[in-house]
Amino acid sequence: MEYFKSSILKSVLGSAPVGNEPSGADTVERLVDRLQSSTLLNDRRDACRALKALSRTYRVEVGAQGMDALRQILEMDRTDCEIIALALDTLCNITNPKTFDEEINNHGPNNKIGEQFTEIFIKDTDSVGLVLALLEEFEFNVRWLALKLLMHLSTNRLKDMQEIILIRPMGVGKLMDLLGDSREVIRNEILLLLIQLTKGNAYIQKIVAFDNVFDRILDVIAQEGNAEGGIVVEDCLLLMLNLLRGNISNQNYFKEGSYIPKLTPMFQIPSGIDDNAWSPQKVSNVHCMMQVIRALVAPSGPAQTVANCQRIIRACGLLQALCNILMASGVPADVLAETINTVAEVIRGNTNNQEFLAGVMAPSNPPRPAIVVLLMSMVNEKQSFALRCSVLYCFQCFLYKNKVGQSQLIQTLLPQGNEVPSLTTGQLLCGALFSSDSLSNWFSAVALSYALIDNNTQKEQMLRVHLATNIGKPPVTLIQQCVMLLQQGNKTQCKLGLLMLLCRWTADCPAAVKAFLDIDSSVPYLTALLSSQENNDDLQETLLQSMCAMLIGLCVHFNDNTVSNYTKEKLCDLIENRIGLEGFQDAIGGLARHEIYSKTLKHPQPSAKNPSELLLDHEFCRLSKTLEGVITKLVPDGSSLHHKNQITTPILPDSVLVSQYEEVIRKQDLQIQKLSQIMESLVKEKHELEAQMHDLRSTVSYLKDQNLVLRAAQTNLLSEDTVLNEKNETDLERKLKEKSGELEKLKKDQENLLELLTDQDSKIILYKEKLAALGEKVETDESSVELDTDDQPESSNSVDRID
Repeated sequence: MEYFKSSILKSVLGSAPVGNEPSGADTVERLVDRLQSSTLLNDRRDACRALKALSRTYRVEVGAQGMDALRQILEMDRTDCEIIALALDTLCNITNPKTFDEEINNHGPNNKIGEQFTEIFIKDTDSVGLVLALLEEFEFNVRWLALKLLMHLSTNRLKDMQEIILIRPMGVGKLMDLLGDSREVIRNEILLLLIQLTKGNAYIQKIVAFDNVFDRILDVIAQEGNAEGGIVVEDCLLLMLNLLRGNISNQNYFKEGSYIPKLTPMFQIPSGIDDNAWSPQKVSNVHCMMQVIRALVAPSGPAQTVANCQRIIRACGLLQALCNILMASGVPADVLAETINTVAEVIRGNTNNQEFLAGVMAPSNPPRPAIVVLLMSMVNEKQSFALRCSVLYCFQCFLYKNKVGQSQLIQTLLPQGNEVPSLTTGQLLCGALFSSDSLSNWFSAVALSYALIDNNTQKEQMLRVHLATNIGKPPVTLIQQCVMLLQQGNKTQCKLGLLMLLCRWTADCPAAVKAFLDIDSSVPYLTALLSSQENNDDLQETLLQSMCAMLIGLCVHFNDNTVSNYTKEKLCDLIENRIGLEGFQDAIGGLARHEIYSKTLKHPQPSAKNPSELLLDHEFCRLSKTLEGVITKLVPDGSSLHHKNQITTPILPDSVLVSQYEEVIRKQDLQIQKLSQIMESLVKEKHELEAQMHDLRSTVSYLKDQNLVLRAAQTNLLSEDTVLNEKNETDLERKLKEKSGELEKLKKDQENLLELLTDQDSKIILYKEKLAALGEKVETDESSVELDTDDQPESSNSVDRID
């Protein structure tokens, strides 16, 4: 290679004197000068070839001295594909984001030489325009190297390149045209470039989507073999994912364009009997396929758009295909977990889809509902953590706004008469509460709490559940068992799960509060944990205290005063005396200050990477956020009211005191009810306004897209009109010249005619004067008159009348 380089340099520069070898910078300078000053194309081509050979070793020198000359080549020598390819290849080396091994003054793999030269190159936006224009050249090396250079520029300065391409006329369109190139290398390179350019730029995403890209992508995926295809399939799916994720306008276009049913063949995956059926590339492809579906039904999307996508996914058989993968054998654990997450979001909040999953049966002996099989995996400590978390998420989505599913779960915990016993969801979850695995305890407690969300009927029904603990001992209620496990367990993760279940159970349910307070050791245990000052720096212990405070606060807020030892006032006094109002408020507010709380609140799917991080649940965090302010204010108010009544007791008679006390309580209850109603009304109004806002945003986004498309079309039309106008103007000029010539000729003829007429008039006047002098009758233009000869002077010569 070095011999080749030196041969090129000698052929271009000539032999250097012995002992006076030029340095790299000198050589580059002479080559650049030759490139700029040579009039012969062959000389410039040889100089460019030599610069390309040096551009890896002397990248800084070539870039600093030769970039302008190379840019000039792109502009002036477009007719010669060979020199254009050499210039593009040299620019690719200069702007390469990676570091070459042979590079002089190598500063390590993280140097930013390529990025710095990229900044210099794109400072003049016409430079990018020159490269884009070269994409129209069909010659392979020119088109391929132009794409490669654009990829380097986009990798180094993505936002700048996105802005430049957006303002270039038909900049994105030129890239989209290359998707139809029959050469796979070009097609694959443009896919990579589009993936890069569509990252985080909604405008480019919309332009690409509205340029029929989904049809082209799906065609490529089908040609490559769908999930069984190679990395090109993954690239196509990544581009599709960039266009759909978080882009409501593109999601609506995808949905309305009937593209969702076209995804179904991709999910027709035959089940394998061993791991050999799933190559690493197939696993990557299926992961991307699942991500595309989840982008359409993400919980953060507009409710109406998500519901429409969920309906279409079920109607076109895509949900059935997902369930087939779910129940297939030989599916890798990570693919199975992602499939469960996808099914979860497809059924979330959709009654028909939830019923569909409830009816899916696993191919086991005997056949069991798929939900039961999934929960068996969740409470099995031998399964992978990611898989168990995905099952919990799926179960959460299955019960989300599903009153029937919640009721059916609680019914499996109640006596069923003489029916044949079978393994049910309720039995699985309650059994896992007794497991020695703290993670299984946490999963089961949280899963049971999902059956109680916004469902006070099931909260009261679950109070009827009794569990048999030991042979010969009477059964205990489920709430008693939860309190007993809370006190006996020494694993904080298990305690956190049980506290979340109890908080959900007692929220807005006075009957559950009464049942909890009736347990003698319940309140003392909570106050003991809250008043303890040990391990305050430990995250799990801090969370434990915060959740204990939340549970006591709920017992105050939803207390109907039927438990005489723990009325609202007595609980407030207990909090003030044993814990302190400041300590209680700090414990309640401390929950929201933890990073894990905000992280869990963002998304309903569990985000923990390992079992020790799984401490809070999304639905519990939502409950805490809703009631935190009410509880924080309620306890101090109840305590101060009680003190006020105690101060006035010695002064007022008993009958008056009782009357006033009852009136105060009555007013408080009415106020609380009124505030609760107002809060519910405001929350409902907020949801309605958010829905309207999402719809309006979607409409505005759609209109912007239409405006963008119309502008692009208008630009094309204006360009065509300009050409047509220029052509017409050449013709509004030729005809004018012709008509002008004819007009000049007519004017000249008219002038000649006028001269003749003037001469004739002069002669006629002369003849008339002569005739008049002779006494003849002469006709004028106005009227015919006869000259009176008697009026003529006598001296005039008389002439005989001519008969």
